[in-house]
Amino acid sequence: MRLKGKVALVTGGAKRVGRVIALGLASQGCRVAITYRTSQAEASETVRQIRRKRVGGFPIQVDQRDGPAVRRAVRQVLSRFHRIDILINSASSFYPTPLGEATDADWQDLLSTNLAGPWYFAQAVAPIMRRQRSGKIVNIVDTAAFRPWTNYLPYCAAKGGLVTLTWGLARALAPHVQVNAIAPGPILFPPGISAREKEQAIRRTLLKRAGSPEDILQAVLFFLQGSDYVTGAVLPVDGGRLLA
Repeated sequence: MRLKGKVALVTGGAKRVGRVIALGLASQGCRVAITYRTSQAEASETVRQIRRKRVGGFPIQVDQRDGPAVRRAVRQVLSRFHRIDILINSASSFYPTPLGEATDADWQDLLSTNLAGPWYFAQAVAPIMRRQRSGKIVNIVDTAAFRPWTNYLPYCAAKGGLVTLTWGLARALAPHVQVNAIAPGPILFPPGISAREKEQAIRRTLLKRAGSPEDILQAVLFFLQGSDYVTGAVLPVDGGRLLA
């Protein structure tokens, strides 16, 4: 896929890894719509940076736990840019949920944000990409989908489900749409993680260092423009964490 002039929808594009992906795609000449739930100031700044690259961009406030809201958001992108070539499911929710302490609301929130949201977006863009007879979907999963953390089981279960969803979408949308996933390791640590926990995470990698959001961006770019003959793949970008 040649990226110049294409339209990308990046969920969670206001900050962290999603922001780096959104700006990276804009640098390649993509028009970029980003979604956010509460980070309005960060979304506005990201869009300002996108437009400085002389491409179109705009933010959409949406709670991706809400299917109808997701469908409205996709219609906004289609109304503005008239097509959608790329969907990056990057938006995520992450916090501790120890067994015996996690609430029903925690379970619903983490499953809805990390699994139902990507499903709603993929289902909404699928007819568009089928009509175009081309498209790329990249889901941001997590190595925890394969090696779950006991204090984060709802999150891990949701990311595991997103891996399965990636495989299923690759089958359902073939041959014209490619669907892949990226499984980051220690890239950007969430707020509240102690220095000791960071050191442990890094020590458990083969490369003995943390990665960067740019590593994820490069993996995204490979799936988008590096090859059109890859679908249903899950690429670990984890410094060898899964092998350690």
